[in-house]
Amino acid sequence: MIDTRFYQMLGPLSVRALAPGADVGGDAEHLVLSIAAADRAGPGDLCYFEPQKNSLPLAASPGACVISPAAAHLASNASALILSDKPKLTFAKIATLLAQPRRFGQERIDPSAKLEEGVAIGLGAVIGPDAEIGAGAEIGPNAVIGPGVAIGRRTRIGACASIAYALIGDDVTILPGAVIGEQGFGVVGDASGPVDIPHFGRVIVQDRVTIGANSTIDRGVFDDTVLGEDCKLDNLCHVAHNCTIGRGSLIAAFAGISGSTIVGDGVTMGGRVGIGDHRTIGAGATIAGGAAVFQDVPAGEIWSGYPAKPLRKWLREAAWISRKAAGGGNASN
Repeated sequence: MIDTRFYQMLGPLSVRALAPGADVGGDAEHLVLSIAAADRAGPGDLCYFEPQKNSLPLAASPGACVISPAAAHLASNASALILSDKPKLTFAKIATLLAQPRRFGQERIDPSAKLEEGVAIGLGAVIGPDAEIGAGAEIGPNAVIGPGVAIGRRTRIGACASIAYALIGDDVTILPGAVIGEQGFGVVGDASGPVDIPHFGRVIVQDRVTIGANSTIDRGVFDDTVLGEDCKLDNLCHVAHNCTIGRGSLIAAFAGISGSTIVGDGVTMGGRVGIGDHRTIGAGATIAGGAAVFQDVPAGEIWSGYPAKPLRKWLREAAWISRKAAGGGNASN
């Protein structure tokens, strides 16, 4: 469900109006109101579906599903099918006909913004339409708070930070230059060139989180990017779209967490850690500095290396390589 605090809905539109000239199966006059992920789309939603090998048919009943002709039988519950050899690309081109980001007004602090008692606003800060800021919060100089953003009580936003498409809890600290809620790196294209995939999700930052200077947290494509209570991010960290960071997790500088990764509660990451997309890092795991994680990490384990692996295995391999480099031992040792 798209959060209308952040997005302007432009529908309803018929499937034919959404994709004029496309090959449409089913009811081309069916009206579509919103956008959703394929597995949760309802009769008023547009979605796209790119099935993987052995994918099951869609259980959902979307209003319109962009899908390849070869896979059309997997979306038999859809009211209409928009047939395309590149479903994600077609979706990216038409989704903004249904929803677009809300825009700023003409005033630096919009009259519709709701500020509780004791809010401190620094010189040059901008606060968008319908933003809500809790009692005792501090908005630093030249910070930008986007339309619909909610910021909790006693939260501190540093100078030149940018907050959009986000719900921020109480007692949060966001240091200068951080960028929260911008679009993630989703790109699809063909011979005509790359096209950005529009994002319609949010960022949820729970209570007592710290986000370091110049760190970036991307909003989700459909779902939320979530930072759990008491997690702490150092300076220059990046959390990509659709990620979940567990409560009390500690992430050191230059860490990069790719899209749709789940980090459990109480995880510790050293500096310059890189996590591949769609990974799961189990609760209480530790990732040593500089590690590159391409696999799921079980709860409570310590991993290190490039590519990362359990610490004991990495240490054994490093010792073996060291001996061989020094000319000692043999390959069977």
